Amino acid sequence: LSMNKYVNFSSTEQFKNMVLDISKIPFSFIYDEIKYIGFDNINFKIIKQNCENTNEKLIYTFDIAFKDELNIILSLVHYKTHGFSEFTVWFENKTDKNTKTLKNICAEFEFKGDNPVLKGILGDHVNKYRPYTINLNNSSHEFISDSGRATHVNFPYFNLEFGNEGAVIVLGWAGTWKSVFQNVNNLTKVKLYSAKDICTYLKPNEKIRTGLFVVGNYLKRDENYATNYWRDWFIKYNLPKSNLNGDTLLPFSTCCFASDTGLLNSDGSISENYKTWKPTLLKMLTEKAKVDFRWVDAGWYIAPDKTSAQPFVGGKDWWDTVGTWEFDFNKWPEQTFLESVEYTRKENMKTLLWFEPERVTDVDNLVKNYGYKKEWAIIIKGQNTISNNIGNKECFDWTVDRICKTLKDNKIDLYREDNNCDPRVLWDYLDTQEGENRKGITECKFIDAHYKMWDKIIKCTSENGGCSFVDSCASGGGRNDLESLRRGIPLLRSDADRTSSSLRLSMSSSFNRWIPFCGANTKEKLSELAATGVSDKYVWRASYLPALNVDSQFVQDPNQNFDMLRFGLNEWKKVNNYLLKDFYCLTPYHNEFEKNGFTCFLYFDPVKDKGLILLFRQEECDEAKYNVELPFDLKNKLFEVTDEDTKETYFIENSFLVNFENKREAKLLWLTLKK
Repeated sequence: LSMNKYVNFSSTEQFKNMVLDISKIPFSFIYDEIKYIGFDNINFKIIKQNCENTNEKLIYTFDIAFKDELNIILSLVHYKTHGFSEFTVWFENKTDKNTKTLKNICAEFEFKGDNPVLKGILGDHVNKYRPYTINLNNSSHEFISDSGRATHVNFPYFNLEFGNEGAVIVLGWAGTWKSVFQNVNNLTKVKLYSAKDICTYLKPNEKIRTGLFVVGNYLKRDENYATNYWRDWFIKYNLPKSNLNGDTLLPFSTCCFASDTGLLNSDGSISENYKTWKPTLLKMLTEKAKVDFRWVDAGWYIAPDKTSAQPFVGGKDWWDTVGTWEFDFNKWPEQTFLESVEYTRKENMKTLLWFEPERVTDVDNLVKNYGYKKEWAIIIKGQNTISNNIGNKECFDWTVDRICKTLKDNKIDLYREDNNCDPRVLWDYLDTQEGENRKGITECKFIDAHYKMWDKIIKCTSENGGCSFVDSCASGGGRNDLESLRRGIPLLRSDADRTSSSLRLSMSSSFNRWIPFCGANTKEKLSELAATGVSDKYVWRASYLPALNVDSQFVQDPNQNFDMLRFGLNEWKKVNNYLLKDFYCLTPYHNEFEKNGFTCFLYFDPVKDKGLILLFRQEECDEAKYNVELPFDLKNKLFEVTDEDTKETYFIENSFLVNFENKREAKLLWLTLKK
C-alpha cells in the first residue's frame, strides 16, 4: 500500500471509527417528524453485521432495526489504496402496515480548513460541461437537478479545497438530486440529497434506497493532483469490466453505418436494412479501415400497430414507434439481422444495438398486440411523452424479458440505451395518484429498477459472449452519475459533441477530469446530425478519446479520403493506451465560441514514464508560438520530446516552445523521461 502515491491512512482510520460506532455515519433523515443523525445505539439496534476485508477494500454491511415497522440496511465500503469511502442506505418495511413518513434523507459531511474553494463542472445541454470555481468563505452554494435526467444541467461530482488539502465528493443517483455547500468560520458543511424531495411512507414490503454517497480526502491542495487522484480511483474501482472473464475495459472504436445507405435518414439508423450493411462493411475491410463495433442506432424496430416505421412518412419515425423491441420485418426480414451480426463477428467486429426502455408510444396497440398493460404507462393528458413504469415489477419483467430476448436471439454484444424525455413530471404525477405523503416513491422505485435492469441486461450480453457493460446515454450526457457509470460508459458524452472541434476541445478540458472513459464524434459538423462535415488531422486529434466514434461514408461518398481515415484510426491506436492515464489540461478553459487561443492536453503514464501532448492552435489564434509549461509533478526532470509528424527530437526541462505554421493546426508530441 505504501507504494501507492494516493494512499491515505488517516481516511482509513476515520472509516474504522465509523464502523466501530455507526452513530458517526454522516447521514441523517426525518422519520415521523423526528430528525435522526447517524445510527445511535438508543434508537437503532444492529441485528446483523457482515465484514469482508480484502487487500484493497473494507466492506461492511449492517442490518439495523429501527422502530417496529422499519428496517435499515447500511452498506459501507472503504478503498485502502486511495482513502475513498462510500455508503448507501436502504429503508424497508417488513410488516403488514404502513410506516410513518420518511423525508429529508441526506448525507452530511464536514470539512475543517481555511480558504474553502469548490471546483467542478456543470452538466450537458445548455451548460456543455462548463467548469466553475466558487469561493465558499462564509457563504453557501447549492446545485439542483430537477428533470430526472441526472447530469443534463448540473453534475454531482465536486472537488472541495480547504486548508492545505481537499476532498472529492460525489453523489451517484440517476434521478433528481440536490447538493448544498455552506461555510462558516472555516467549517464547510456539505449535504447531498438523492430523490431530493422525497416525503413518503412505505407500504408493506416496500423497499427504497438512497444514492451512492462517496468521499475521498486528499492531502495536497493541487487541482491536478485531485484530478488524477479521482481518475486513478475511478478507473481502478468503478470502470466496468470488458467481459465475463473480468478483463480490463480497453479503448475501442465504433462506426454507425446509417449515413452510408443512400436512403432517407432522420435521427438514428432508421434507413439501415438488410441490404445496406454489407457493402459498407466490405468497403471498410477493403480499405483496411475496420472498427471494433458496428453501431446500430434507433429505428430498427416495428411499430406497436405492427406496421413498418419509415422516415418522415405519416408521422412515423424512430421517435414515434418505440416499445415493441422486435425487428421491423421490412427492414430486417426473418433472420437477416442475426446473419449480419454473425458475419461481422467473423470479421472480429462486435455489434451494439439501441433501445429506449423508459418511453413507450401507442399504448393501445402495445396492449392489443404485445401483452402490455395500460396501467404500466404513466400518461398525463395533453402531454406527448409517455413513461414506461419499470418501477412496477410486472412492467419491469415484461420490458427486460423482451429486451433480453432480442439481445440473445441476435447475439448482440453491447446494449445501447437512450432516454429522450425528462421523467420527473411523470413521476410526480404518479405519486399524486397514490394519495397523500407518497412524494418521491415513484422515482425511488424507478431508479432502483433501472440499475437492476442494467444488471440483468449486462448478465444477458456477457453470458452470450458479449460485453459486461452498457452504453449510457440520455439525449447525450443525461445519465453520467457514478452508479450508472459502474455499469456503463458514455460512448457519446454529449449530442452536441458532433459539432465543432472547438466545442470538442472545450468538453475534453473539463469532462475528462471527471469521466475518463468517454467518446465523441470524428467529424466537424454544422449541426448535430448533419450527414456531411470536415474530418482532417485537426479534427481527428481533437477526437482522440478512449471511445473513438468514426463518422464516415464508405460507399456513398465518392470523395471519401480513405488515407485520412486510415491515418486517424492508426494514430488513435498508437495513443489510446495513454488516454486512461494521468490527465493534465495545460491551458485555460475556453467555451465553443472562443477560438483565438491554444488548447493543450497532456496524458502521462507514471509507470512507463512516458506520455503524449496534444497541442492545438485554434482557428482564430494569431499567435504562432506556444510555451508548454509542464505540470508540477513533472518539473525539474529531463524529458525527450518527439514530434509525431516531423520526427524531430529534442530535450527539455520544465517548459519548451512549440512553433506553428498555420492556424487550426494540431501537434502530437511524445514525452519520454530520461533517467
